[in-house]
Amino acid sequence: MSSLEGQTHIVTGAASGIGAATVAALIEAGAQVIAADLAWDDAAPPGGVERVALDVADADGWAKLARRFGPAGTRGLDGLVNAAGITRRARLLDVTPDDFQRAFAVNAIGPALGIQALAPFMRDGGSIVNVGSAAGVMAHYGIAYGASKWALRGITKTAAMELGPRGIRVNLVSPGFIETPMTASAPDAFREVNLEATPLGRTGGANEVAGVIVQLLSSDASFVTGAEVDVDGGLTGHGGGLPIARAMGFAHPHE
Repeated sequence: MSSLEGQTHIVTGAASGIGAATVAALIEAGAQVIAADLAWDDAAPPGGVERVALDVADADGWAKLARRFGPAGTRGLDGLVNAAGITRRARLLDVTPDDFQRAFAVNAIGPALGIQALAPFMRDGGSIVNVGSAAGVMAHYGIAYGASKWALRGITKTAAMELGPRGIRVNLVSPGFIETPMTASAPDAFREVNLEATPLGRTGGANEVAGVIVQLLSSDASFVTGAEVDVDGGLTGHGGGLPIARAMGFAHPHE
């Protein structure tokens, strides 16, 4: 992978899960990282990491973060990772307007606000990675969460189109069932069915998603924009074909 030495990257949702794993991977690649989250503990951050408090749904918070870069174009930003996210698990007949508003505010509007605020400060060749979800490419029982991740796909495509002439790339990484604090609170049945539906037959690690994110941030992906990369162990790739294959005597786990 190309070195990110001397580059500056911002990661939201950086206190845990995929965001925290991405911060660690960026530091290992030589980057300086501004790690943003709603709240931090008192432990000192590792070298190369600057922690900031940020509510991604707050446009003023994004503007304050952008002011760290001075007048447009005078200080370069190399990358932005929109990893902050929340879940809402209410089903169709139980979902409330607040479920939709909160899910969209953090999972869709937040990344859009971040791109809007920080793109003017990005160098030519800069890269933005939005963290979507397998729920954004298929029907999902948590309708507000799934809808917000579907929306993020559209935001990613439009941003890639509009920022492409400036040399800024925008891509989407869509994880499947990844071991994070968010998925730890999911019902046991949800975990079991995801494992059954995943061809690789296991959950993923946050570091596995972070590795793909850092690859997209690097110059190794210099001609990749507007892409959607599934990091889901094949969950969405079979389109429902896996149970059919198993019923026909193929694709049994561990065979």
